[in-house]
Amino acid sequence: MTAIYRKTAWQLLFLTMMTLAVLTACRQKNSPVDSGRLQVVTTLFPLYDFVRNVGGDSVEVTLLLPPGVEPHSFEPKPEDVLKVARADVFIYTSLEMEPWAEKLVNGVARSGKPVKLQAGAGARYLAAAGGADDDHHRHEGTHQGARDPHIWLDIRNAMLMVDTIAGSLAKSAPAKRELFLANAAAYKKQLAALENRYKSGLAECKSREFIHGGHYAFAYLADCYQLNYISAFGVSAESEPSPRKLVELVKTVRQHKLDYIFYEELLSPRIAETIATETGAKLLKLHGVHNLTRDELDGGATYLSLMDQNLANLEKGLVCR
Repeated sequence: MTAIYRKTAWQLLFLTMMTLAVLTACRQKNSPVDSGRLQVVTTLFPLYDFVRNVGGDSVEVTLLLPPGVEPHSFEPKPEDVLKVARADVFIYTSLEMEPWAEKLVNGVARSGKPVKLQAGAGARYLAAAGGADDDHHRHEGTHQGARDPHIWLDIRNAMLMVDTIAGSLAKSAPAKRELFLANAAAYKKQLAALENRYKSGLAECKSREFIHGGHYAFAYLADCYQLNYISAFGVSAESEPSPRKLVELVKTVRQHKLDYIFYEELLSPRIAETIATETGAKLLKLHGVHNLTRDELDGGATYLSLMDQNLANLEKGLVCR
C-alpha cells in the first residue's frame, strides 16, 4: 500500500469514526461500566508498562497497538477510536513517533476527556539520522531539525517519562496522588539499577562498533554508552538500504572483524541476514521495545526485562568484559 493511499484511507476512516465515537460516547455517558479505576489508553508498550507500574491496581490501562504490529506502520481502526473516546487519559510519546495521535484524540475529545498527555515532552532528543553512508556514526544530542523518536531507549528519558505520567495520573485522580508518586519513585529505583547495569556491562568491550541491519532505532543506546552505531537505513522502518550502504556495511564488518551484527524485533531480518552471509557474522536480536509479540505479552515481558535482554546481547555481540 503506498503512503498516499494509506494517508487517504486513514483520513476517510478518521472522518467516519469521529462522528461514531462522539455519538457512542454521548450515548454511554449516563451508563458507563465504572470499575472505579482510572481508564488510560497508551499508544506504545513502554508507556503501557510505565503506567502499569505507576498506576498499579488503581488504573486500568489499554495498549492501543495490537500484539505483533510494527508501530511505524500502525493505522488506527474503528475500535481503536472508540477505546480512546472512552478513556480518561490518552498517553502518546511525541508527534515524531505517533504523528496520528493528536488528530485521533482531538477528534473524540468531549468535556475535557480524555486528558491528552505527550509523555516525551521535556525528554532529551537526538537528531534523526542514520544509515551506513552517514559522515559520522555517533550523534550528539540536538534539538535542531528532525528528532529521533525512540527516546525510551535512553533510560534517563524513561525516568523522566515516568515522572510525567505520574503527574498526569495524579491530576486526573487526586485522591490517589500519593500512591502514584510513591509507585513512580519505587519504579525509578529499578530504572536506575538498570542504567547502572548498562554502565557496568558496556564499560569494557573488545569492540565499540555497533552494526545494525535495520532502521535507525538504537541511537540512544549507542549515545548513552559511547558506542559507534551504524544502521542499514534511516528512522523510517519502511525504508530500504541502497546497494552502496550494504557494501559499506559489509566493509565495516570485515574491517573491524566483527563476529555479530544485530537485527530487530517485528521487522524482517532480511538485510541483516544478507550482511551476515557476506561476512560470516552471526545475528543477535535487539528489541526496540516499541511493541510486543503475543508470546512476549502472554509471557509477562516488561520494559526492564526486554532492556536486560538487550544488554545481554550487546555484551555478547561487542565481546564485553
